[in-house]
Amino acid sequence: MSVTGRIPSGLISHRVHHLADGREAIFFADANAIAPEPAPDARALDPRGEPGQLRYDRLTGDWVAVAAHRQSRTYLPPKEECPLCPSTQGRHSEIPAEDFHVVVFENRFPSLGPDLGRIPAAAPVQVPAPAYGRCEVVVFTPEHEGSFASLDDARARTVIDAWAQRTAALSAMEGIAQVFPFENRGQDIGVTLHHPHGQIYAYPYLTPTATKMAAQAVGHLEKTGRTLMGEILDFERKEGTRMVAAGEHFSVFVPFAARWPLEAHLVPHRHVPDFAALNEAEKDELAVMYRDLLRGFDALYETPTPYISAWHQAPVAGKEREASRLHLQLTSPRRAADKLKFLAGSEAAMGAFINDVPAEQTAARLREVMP
Repeated sequence: MSVTGRIPSGLISHRVHHLADGREAIFFADANAIAPEPAPDARALDPRGEPGQLRYDRLTGDWVAVAAHRQSRTYLPPKEECPLCPSTQGRHSEIPAEDFHVVVFENRFPSLGPDLGRIPAAAPVQVPAPAYGRCEVVVFTPEHEGSFASLDDARARTVIDAWAQRTAALSAMEGIAQVFPFENRGQDIGVTLHHPHGQIYAYPYLTPTATKMAAQAVGHLEKTGRTLMGEILDFERKEGTRMVAAGEHFSVFVPFAARWPLEAHLVPHRHVPDFAALNEAEKDELAVMYRDLLRGFDALYETPTPYISAWHQAPVAGKEREASRLHLQLTSPRRAADKLKFLAGSEAAMGAFINDVPAEQTAARLREVMP
């Protein structure tokens, strides 16, 4: 079954479809195009399972998801068995269409969900809570080869629209506290599918990193009346040595206290909480600047650079939302052409990072290779 979504300028921007086991699949169209009509999903899929568990770590105050069913998820299949490629008459994939632009669907092997609900603020006794929430897969293109960096302007813009639409939809769901779009790129990072794609996690709690960042942002706003990310951005644009690129609506810089050999932040000039709050001109520029930043990472070496692309969005509600600003944290463990930084004792056990590469050096290298 398909449901037509928002219709700009008389054209269908997205269609909501349902897969054989009931999962949603949303088909997004490029500008001035019509979202393709998917076919019925002819696969005989098992019913969806119950949510996994959330276990509260009383030592740290963090939630840990336990998802044993993910042990059976698809792992680095050959191209002819890729579940993210279009379906054909002889092979059915997760996407029941012979062509598409961008597709978002509920993960078949979710860390969170499929049920929604509210979890306790903390669990003083060692009793698991249901792993409420939602995990989605964002497929950038029907092409099996390539990456976000290889998308053209129109397709990159469609992905931005998909992130914005899904952020708004997921933020409105019961119990969701934070929406996190991200992409793991490269086998060295741990990807399990080669096809160009990202993911979105909708958490029923604030993650440890988001909690720390929100506390810093709220404290700074209450103390100074200024937003923390806005102040950092103003300083970096004025100081200049860590700046990589600047547009009308966004800037890219390497953070002063970068943790990784390759790290860059892409930040909007306007204080906005998430993708859904961006205007059309901002989305246009973001699509190109983000795509070109990824091309810069790839241009540093002769082979593609593995990375984690983390879109930090403001929490769904509360004073933390007012103080927090949307931004990208793009990181790579690649410290040389043939060397990776591994998280060993200090980083993995204590969360105390040691970086071999000064931020100013990374920024200078990126400026040389950025399109």
